[in-house]
Amino acid sequence: MKLKTSMKGHVYEFGSLKEVFGKSNEERSGDDLAGVSASDLKERIAAKSVLADLLLTEIRNHPLLPAEEDEVSRLIEESIDETVYASISQWSVAELREYILRTETTGDELLRISKGLTSEMIAAVAKIMSNLDLIQAASRIEVRTRCNTEIGHRGTLSSRAQPNHPTDSLEGMKASLYEALSYGIGDAVIGINPVTDHPQTTKALLEAAKEVMETWRIPTQNCVLAHVTTQMEAIKQGARADLIFQSLAGTEKGNRAFGIHKALLDEADALIHSMGSAAGPNRWYFETGQGSELSSEAHHGIDQVTLEARCYGLARIYKPFLVNTVVGFIGPEYLYNSKQVMRAGLEDHFMGKMHGLPMGVDVCYTNHMNADQNDMDSLAVMLASAHVNFLIGVPMADDCMLNYQSLSYHDIATLRELFGRAPAPEFRDWLQDMGLWLNGTLSQLAGDPRLFWRGGGKRG
Repeated sequence: MKLKTSMKGHVYEFGSLKEVFGKSNEERSGDDLAGVSASDLKERIAAKSVLADLLLTEIRNHPLLPAEEDEVSRLIEESIDETVYASISQWSVAELREYILRTETTGDELLRISKGLTSEMIAAVAKIMSNLDLIQAASRIEVRTRCNTEIGHRGTLSSRAQPNHPTDSLEGMKASLYEALSYGIGDAVIGINPVTDHPQTTKALLEAAKEVMETWRIPTQNCVLAHVTTQMEAIKQGARADLIFQSLAGTEKGNRAFGIHKALLDEADALIHSMGSAAGPNRWYFETGQGSELSSEAHHGIDQVTLEARCYGLARIYKPFLVNTVVGFIGPEYLYNSKQVMRAGLEDHFMGKMHGLPMGVDVCYTNHMNADQNDMDSLAVMLASAHVNFLIGVPMADDCMLNYQSLSYHDIATLRELFGRAPAPEFRDWLQDMGLWLNGTLSQLAGDPRLFWRGGGKRG
């Protein structure tokens, strides 16, 4: 395995594959903090050149974190389709990139070859792709999933309604939810972040969301984003949950910091399929985000792009309904400014899609980051171009409970109008019945939540 190259008479030699992976990333503060980034642009280019020439088989045969030492590594390794892998194992990373970007390569073909790729291979090819490459490749991949309803159809842009409340007030949550629904937001999920990680709170929020869904016959799914063990206890107590949620890390140690491991995920998977209230087969909602492993000192010297890809390798085992990266939530220690957030959002979306996942993005930032709402608008437009499965909406783009900035309900409505996208088919039909959707866009009734407490509109 060749780990050196010469550029203009200067020889760049790298000590390990892990070093090549880290130094070939586009610049980001998290890699600087971890001490794995390139010292300058020249070294970054040299690392990319070395990475591009490596064979896929070399990456597999030299794991960055051996399966003997890490549960996530074992799961990724065991998930590989050996027949597909054998057909592409002698490709270089550069050849994989060229194949992905060929005009004649379809989304179905990308999903086929993805079964033979490890997460490290997918991360490697992302590192040598431009932003436009990431958009073009991801835009070809259509991933449909079904919980109560089906999302991911070509020509749609789905959305999570995030009606959080700083005191877990059920009436406050409903008020925010009604506003979301009035803008056509919530076809992917009504997903509530609770303040209190307690089974009774989780159950109350799940039931309140179900009550709204049943009263207005809304074709969607509910979820409360408490810790998975809290949700499990709420379900055992009779809570009606369509989806079960958990944040993931890309290493076993990182997941232990989240309070999870494979045996627990397996137990939760069995529970949501036996006691969950959904009709369809896809009943998981996972969230990820670059930098979480570094924050828990669980990165093993591996760069954050590769660790993020490993999250998706773990997620795909459970055939989730939704996956999203919370791209700018952790803060400037990991993604310093808008340029780094935009790049990470496009990387994460591409890598998730290349794992065959129904990928969404929380287009977000924190107030101590060198970014603003215009930057988020730009990233949202790029992701819509890349055919992202869903985006997250909060009232006025400002989450009053989590204290960060995301997209607003009307931002997502604007993106749909700009790109000619509709909500998921069943939800779009419901909006039409309610008088909120007319001739392929929102009607004049849209944006007024009083529709729901005046008793106006139609109910299915």
